[in-house]
Amino acid sequence: MKKSIIVIVLVLGFATMNAQSLTVSIKNVVSDKGTLRVGIFNSQVDFLKKQLYGQIVKSKSGDVQVLFEHVPAGVYAVSIIHDENENGELDSNFFGIPKEGFGFSNDAMGTFGPPSFEKASFKLTENTRLTINLKYM
Repeated sequence: MKKSIIVIVLVLGFATMNAQSLTVSIKNVVSDKGTLRVGIFNSQVDFLKKQLYGQIVKSKSGDVQVLFEHVPAGVYAVSIIHDENENGELDSNFFGIPKEGFGFSNDAMGTFGPPSFEKASFKLTENTRLTINLKYM
């Protein structure tokens, strides 16, 4: 029994040694209306489709900070939506232009649509702080 406890403690210790924290500073939030949906993705295949980690926080005009803890070191991209009407998606007009605020890590932008995972990706190797400026069209 004593050996089992020691093995479990060692395994948990090694598993968390590689875990980091990521603080996302969201700038330029225009209103207190709705929520901010922050997603972390780890591949081009899943980018903007299936987030690895996510948080939904109350919107606050100005700047908002979101903390993710215990994220393994690796390559990630972050996406943010200011979901003002809280319908769970980024609303757009007839031409596909977003009606709500959005942002990506590296402040990456796509030409006609979202940026690629590669443009938005960053390497998380230690406790990291990102600043993302929301854009409104």
